[in-house]
Amino acid sequence: MLYHLYKWLEQEGIHIPGMRLFDFITFRVLVGVMLSLFITAFYGKKLIKFLQKKQIGESIREEGLAGQESKRGTPTMGVIIIVFAIIIPTLLLANLTNVYVQVMLLSTVWMGAIGFIDDYLKLRGKKIAQQKGEVYKKTGNDGLAGRFKILGQVGLGILVGATLYFNSDVKIWREYVGKNPKADSTVFEKNINGKVKYFVESKTPVTTIPFVKNHEFNYSKLLPASWRDYTWVLYIVIVIFIITAVSNGANLTDGLDGLATGTSAIIGSLLGILAYASGNLVFADYLNIMYIPGLEELSIFIAALIGACIGFLWYNSYPAQIFMGDTGSLMLGGVIASLAIIVHKELLVPIFCGVFFVEVLSVMMQVGYFKYTRKKYGVGRRVFLKAPLHHHFQVKGMHEVKIVTRFWIVTVLLVVLSIVTLKMR
Repeated sequence: MLYHLYKWLEQEGIHIPGMRLFDFITFRVLVGVMLSLFITAFYGKKLIKFLQKKQIGESIREEGLAGQESKRGTPTMGVIIIVFAIIIPTLLLANLTNVYVQVMLLSTVWMGAIGFIDDYLKLRGKKIAQQKGEVYKKTGNDGLAGRFKILGQVGLGILVGATLYFNSDVKIWREYVGKNPKADSTVFEKNINGKVKYFVESKTPVTTIPFVKNHEFNYSKLLPASWRDYTWVLYIVIVIFIITAVSNGANLTDGLDGLATGTSAIIGSLLGILAYASGNLVFADYLNIMYIPGLEELSIFIAALIGACIGFLWYNSYPAQIFMGDTGSLMLGGVIASLAIIVHKELLVPIFCGVFFVEVLSVMMQVGYFKYTRKKYGVGRRVFLKAPLHHHFQVKGMHEVKIVTRFWIVTVLLVVLSIVTLKMR
């Protein structure tokens, strides 16, 4: 809103000293991070006190893990402060007419609402049990039913996929390869570092393939020529799968203090770099990645996301004073997946979201092998001491601070590897 106020004042011929800073995306990114940090750091403490006053505390499932009992009663529903810390700076500083900003704001509210409903139902179940004089025990069936969470993820996937495929403002620039570019009125001529290059706008559903020389892939090639009018169906299905997988991966990762929050902040930093580079013709040309007009505006949203995660980490790190809630991590995962799809780097997700991927894989391996051995031998056997993977190390006696720190380090290395893939082909 401040950005639009500045633009209106400029149109009216009103010039306020310092206001022209709003023309610079780097300034708005910096302010966005600082404002988001302030919201989470300052109001986070107030939220904790409010939740403690209302006795809105976390219920713990009995899993026999070290330090588990000490977390009982810790305030939850921290996703509220994260959502506000993302939305407010974005509304104030971003160009709200930008389709990418609109999609991400809606995605945040969408998944945040699902998280709020889930946590509310859990708290209501706890309150009802207390009123009856019963001892409340948390189970996996508490809160919003799993099918409704999946429905929310599918809905978000349809929203993101349909917008990116059909919206006329969503375009990429691809380098012109014809022989006579000046004769074609659809060709743009641009001078990049003293070198003239020609581009055309494209609506084709393409993405980046890591470690491949000509590293762009058109999703329509997955279909027979006669079916390519229905590429949009395939594209939306792929988007739904990615959003569901990443959001559930983030949810499974949220099992130790600060693990999901810190990992999300690191991944967000990569996505911010990619969004800014893809929205800048010079950087996009240097990295040989697709130029996406208007994408640089998304850097402000991502800056707010990073600031929200870091600010929340102030209270969520060990020993946690507040939890984001089970579905808060689903929200972060859904937002990260949507960002990866928007910047056309979704095939890099298994790399920079490697921690999420391994956590999901560990659960699948554990469950699959247990069922297989129980059927074959009559007794179920385990691959890990406990799944997800971070609990395996916890059972082995490793302190959760060390586990979290090492998972962060691994995520940093994977993020660096993801950047390297842009030039390694």
